[in-house]
Amino acid sequence: VRRFVGNGAGPLIHRALPEGYPQEQKVLAEYRAYYQAHNCVQTCPYPGIPELLEQLRQRGLKLAVVSNKPDETTRTLAARFFPGLAALGQRDGIPSKPAPEMVWSAMEQLGVDAQHALYVGDSEVDVEMAHRAGLPLAAVAWGFRGRALLEQAGHSMDEITDFASLKAVADDIHARAAELGFDAFTSAG
Repeated sequence: VRRFVGNGAGPLIHRALPEGYPQEQKVLAEYRAYYQAHNCVQTCPYPGIPELLEQLRQRGLKLAVVSNKPDETTRTLAARFFPGLAALGQRDGIPSKPAPEMVWSAMEQLGVDAQHALYVGDSEVDVEMAHRAGLPLAAVAWGFRGRALLEQAGHSMDEITDFASLKAVADDIHARAAELGFDAFTSAG
């Protein structure tokens, strides 16, 4: 079931149901309504992430959360856990990640281009999306999928691997961003 998750609600429901299930759209609508009403059940940021994002924001970086969760849910969760951050989720007419359109939309909202953005992600979907969008990637191995799948997806894991030193993580991201002229940092959700 874990492999069903990561590409958005539509693919999740499609993968979970028997092939050709006649009421797939009805199940999807019910799932979206239920998930929106119960989106904080066992959902919380990884320890230290709100503080890390606040440190980066205080250093002047523009931040956004981009998720394959439904847009309303993404915005609700971001407002609760990361107040003030731009947040975009999957919505009709915009392809889910790994298509780059949602990330491009976040970058447009932040007023930055690909030459001035860094993408942070925790799954093979994020690795592929960063490549498609032409963005440098900081992969986090402590996230949703783990180190092995990120490496399988073609990302060299010499990046952030644990929470041992959040200050060092913030310093590293800020230094890399400054060195490359980045003023935005888009995070997967």
